[in-house]
Amino acid sequence: MSQKEQKVQWILREAPEGWENLVPEGMPQILGRLLAQRGISEEEVERFLHPKLAELSDPFEIPEIDLAVDRVFEAVDGNQRVCIYGDYDVDGVSSIAVMRSTLEAYGLKPCSFIPRRSSEGYGLSAGGLERCFQECGKPDLLITVDCGTVSNEAIATLKTQGVETVVVDHHEIGPGGRPDCVALVNPKASGDRREYLCAAGVVFKLAHALLKTRPIEGFDLKSILDLVAVATISDIVPLVDENRLLVRHGLRILETSIRPGFLALLKLTGTEGKLSSSDIGFRIGPRLNAAGRMNQPEKALETLMTECNQEALILADELEKFNRSRQELEQGIFAEAMAMLQEGKDDPIIVVGSRSWHAGVVGIVASRLMRMYHKPVFVISIDKNGIGKGSGRSIAGISLVEAIGACRDHLIAGGGHHMAAGLSIHENSIDAFREGFVTFFNETCGGKDLSPKIHVDVEVELGELSLDFLASYELLQPFGSANPQPVFKARNVWLTEPPRRLKNNHLRLFLRQGYDERDAIFFGGGANELPDPPWDMAFTVDRNVFRGRVSVQISIQHVRASASRDDEGQ
Repeated sequence: MSQKEQKVQWILREAPEGWENLVPEGMPQILGRLLAQRGISEEEVERFLHPKLAELSDPFEIPEIDLAVDRVFEAVDGNQRVCIYGDYDVDGVSSIAVMRSTLEAYGLKPCSFIPRRSSEGYGLSAGGLERCFQECGKPDLLITVDCGTVSNEAIATLKTQGVETVVVDHHEIGPGGRPDCVALVNPKASGDRREYLCAAGVVFKLAHALLKTRPIEGFDLKSILDLVAVATISDIVPLVDENRLLVRHGLRILETSIRPGFLALLKLTGTEGKLSSSDIGFRIGPRLNAAGRMNQPEKALETLMTECNQEALILADELEKFNRSRQELEQGIFAEAMAMLQEGKDDPIIVVGSRSWHAGVVGIVASRLMRMYHKPVFVISIDKNGIGKGSGRSIAGISLVEAIGACRDHLIAGGGHHMAAGLSIHENSIDAFREGFVTFFNETCGGKDLSPKIHVDVEVELGELSLDFLASYELLQPFGSANPQPVFKARNVWLTEPPRRLKNNHLRLFLRQGYDERDAIFFGGGANELPDPPWDMAFTVDRNVFRGRVSVQISIQHVRASASRDDEGQ
């Protein structure tokens, strides 16, 4: 439901008691409140604001990593044939790049393989392994990255063929338990406290363990942190503790990267200066992901691994073309889905599908529909055999995992997380699944308050948003899952001139509060009618660099007609 059609509730987060004690000397008071809201204690402030790589935990604390180290060095010493088998998303491709860089530093020449999303699917599928062995030959050691944890049958078959397997992954253990591999390097296998690491983070831990055991002169672990940072941000894992540390330092390395592929992507996207997690999440990650969505994931890997500046520019241009094709497919599917929804617009959930939709982009369309209508959504791509592959996105308070469980009789398979999930379904069962999903919603969510909400961290005056403020505020980065970007509120904001309409319904706004003036961007703000000023405004703050000039970028999340202080939380 759009902003115009459904009232958005604003909720001001409470400031925990004693937050004033967290304000670092010489920094704005707001910082103390934001730290307290993130659960940071007085003793943790310095470590949170200035994380150091020396604080990384011992990689050998991860179970079975010692077995993986031994098996890798057996391959190194015996000059064995090694193949790295990964996934087609950013985390999978980055994981291969980290693993390959490490093994090559030890003198190995590993082959790498990425399955195709549409024809071979995720993980160690029969079709994927068949093509892998055709292209790479049968290896002595297969190292899976970002997959393998639930590939019990495939790994058992490989063992009978004389192929040993090391699994380096971060996914949940399946119902079949631990696969029969030489080593399962997966923190989730034992409930390890680092279970939030993305796959590239786990591969980094293995690389750390290898280098602790057998150091290599001239190979610095920091050199691969840019890859780990991009994967960690793109995989939307919690940016806390070690993840936050890896990303903070990885972004700094990326800013001065000598990796031609990243340099080409940064140039292509116009990204300059100090990098943030949003730069990766909205500019770099989608272009790397687009290759996998368009069934050419090897192009993303080549971009990350090339040492040639000219080749990097060519590859980055290919990724840009893939991304544009992905956007065109997405726009077409979105328009068709919107037309379908005219019939079932009163349903509390959305389930749509078509034989003409590309399986690689249905998840993105599901996200857009979820945000627009504020409803749980499944978008399904149906193949020529009538088998649908669907991606789901949900809103707070409605679990897709529970919905799938309640509707399992209508599905071939399904699973995932509460807020994002996938399913397989026969085309002729989609209507029954939709009806079952409506029943599940009505029975479990009928009494819940599911209206859209904006959680505001703190109220500010526009005049407080200076470059000095920005320098302190940026110490809270990187923002992401479990460390969300703060949302600010300003009251009684006026326009100094009419909004300027940009492409895609974006607006550029020129604001005044008292004697202070600022400009702002309102992404998608032109899609609905805006109230008459003055406004209360919810927004985020970023660094903007344009032609070398640094400024404070205000990104509006929502506006409403100015309310009195008695209306707080409405």
